[in-house]
Amino acid sequence: MLDACWTSPESRVKVELGFRSYEIRVVTGRPEEFGPFVRAAIERTWSGASCRTALVVTDSQLADLALPAGVLAALSAVGIEATTAVVKGGEAAKSLGGAAQLYDELVRVKADRHTLVVALGGGVIGDLAGFVAATFARGLPFFMVPTTLLAQVDSSVGGKVGINHPDAKNLIGAFYQPAGVWIDTETLGTLPARELLCGLAEVVKYGVIVDGEFFASLERDVEPIVRRDAGALRRIVVESCRMKAAVVTQDEREETGLRAVLNFGHTIGHAIEATAGYDGPYKHGEAVAIGMVAESRLAQRLGWIGGDAVERLVRLLERFGLPTSAPGLDAERLVETMTRDKKNRRGKIRFVLPRSIGKVELTDAAGIDDVRAVIRTL
Repeated sequence: MLDACWTSPESRVKVELGFRSYEIRVVTGRPEEFGPFVRAAIERTWSGASCRTALVVTDSQLADLALPAGVLAALSAVGIEATTAVVKGGEAAKSLGGAAQLYDELVRVKADRHTLVVALGGGVIGDLAGFVAATFARGLPFFMVPTTLLAQVDSSVGGKVGINHPDAKNLIGAFYQPAGVWIDTETLGTLPARELLCGLAEVVKYGVIVDGEFFASLERDVEPIVRRDAGALRRIVVESCRMKAAVVTQDEREETGLRAVLNFGHTIGHAIEATAGYDGPYKHGEAVAIGMVAESRLAQRLGWIGGDAVERLVRLLERFGLPTSAPGLDAERLVETMTRDKKNRRGKIRFVLPRSIGKVELTDAAGIDDVRAVIRTL
């Protein structure tokens, strides 16, 4: 059962990073508060305090809806005149070509170091726009308005921005924190069902890596989550943001190894995406769901976790309508792709593997024969 506190229309999560700290505002509706929140957030930054112009980056799926126009109007009301740059949706947009398109647009509008970049859309838009903001003129003020569940619970929090290389996902990137994040769960009401389910994969991930009780609550609340109950969605968004913010606060730039736990399911998941092709048969959340199952089975093979825990994970993902296998992919190509993963060290593939539901560990204990054996079961 959902707690009564989730009937509140607003929650706030603070990402504590010293002078780079920022707030995540999670609301349901309340569009009149958006503009003032943006202005207050950027006023706390050196480059944002003098901001009078902005580039709102969005994708072709959102461009014809009322949301971009509403964002432009809200920014204008607080003294920020904005233009819109529309990029083609899909993972393929996260490329050097996609970045070049936005660089050209910033040059065209005569952007300077006080021009705000606003990412309005899903994870692809946030990663691409954030990378461009981090690198144009050595850094522009940046603000995120994630509109998909995956972006709201994961990619909008923590400052990882980047683009893909044809052979490896997110290989080119930076750590670049936004001035603030505005999450309106009302945008999830019209989100295609497949996109909603992709976001749930990242939500499940938090239960495995951080909080077994949260995982159990997801098992209890499958039905209200799938039918998009407002309180259920707000709960999983806020709790996911809190868990990720806590990890990021302790290890912003992956220097201690703690932040690496957020990559559970992603080593194999990213390999699936690269092997099957970006914008291929598997979306990011689907690949992560398959990756979590495969990496859990790898942990089981090492004797770290029992089969009952793996089956709990499989059952929950299946109840959320997510895939748990990827038949037909070339096993050797998957392994080869994993050898280029950013977590690797001294030529060894490193995985985040579960010790239990709620606890994971970064390790290179799995040998290449173990990896091949698990991959062949996908």
